[in-house]
Amino acid sequence: MRVFLTGASGFIGSAIVQELIQAGHQVVGLVRSDASAKSLTEAGGEPFIGSLDDLDGLARGASAADAVIHTAFVHDFSNYAASAQTDKRAIETFGTALAGSNRPLIVTAGILVLQSSHGDLITEDDLATPEPRASETATMAFTDSGVRTSVIRLPPSVHDKGDHGFVPALIDIARQKGVSAYVGNGNNRWPAVHRLDAAKLYRLALEKGTAGSRYNVIADQGIPFREIAETIGKHLNLPVVSKSPEEAPDHFAWLARFVAFDSPASSAKTREQLDWQPMQPGLIEDLDMGHYFER
Repeated sequence: MRVFLTGASGFIGSAIVQELIQAGHQVVGLVRSDASAKSLTEAGGEPFIGSLDDLDGLARGASAADAVIHTAFVHDFSNYAASAQTDKRAIETFGTALAGSNRPLIVTAGILVLQSSHGDLITEDDLATPEPRASETATMAFTDSGVRTSVIRLPPSVHDKGDHGFVPALIDIARQKGVSAYVGNGNNRWPAVHRLDAAKLYRLALEKGTAGSRYNVIADQGIPFREIAETIGKHLNLPVVSKSPEEAPDHFAWLARFVAFDSPASSAKTREQLDWQPMQPGLIEDLDMGHYFER
């Protein structure tokens, strides 16, 4: 298939490029710079210069493709509502371009803010609320318009060498503050997945996914946040301390709203439907390899 991929030069997108090309697919990747275009070309993809704000360009890219995989997001947490609206408009552009064709539209969402409605684990049946990020609802709105919609739900930690997400931010904060911290008793749980396992699931959703599906890309169902903090403290040789909910904003800054979430999640239905099995190291094992702590 000829796949139009946003975020093609990113941490997750670059792994998806390799996964798709190795499986015989053609990748046209949305990139914003000549450097990213060069990197994508060297990886075997075809660059498409543009941005998420260029809706005409997104429509052209989607219309000329057999499928769209959307991984890009403007990670501006100081203006998150605007970033979410940019994401929503991009998804609506893709859905309109693919309407009536039964072509796949695979969109990335997050699992951290979801809540289980029937037990301890968040499952694929738990629905996202429309706000503040409307990725899921915007995508699923096109299911009845002849689009093979799927949502890939990523955990807060998608880990591997080159990660620049939440865990590296926690490591930076620990270095700056001189302690590795958690909130309260630290028993709240974060799910996680290795980047290469996530990339494989995107390919399986492309090849085998069904319209209206939600897929939880979860390897570690829920690591106690205290264990993550302790592992960081061990590698940095720093004390590990508890912060109260009132102290958390001062210590964690913009991360404060995320570090206390308890979001253990299951991928049982995803594994069954797509025959997906994570094969890479878990988060704690990845941290213990040491590369996260190399400056």
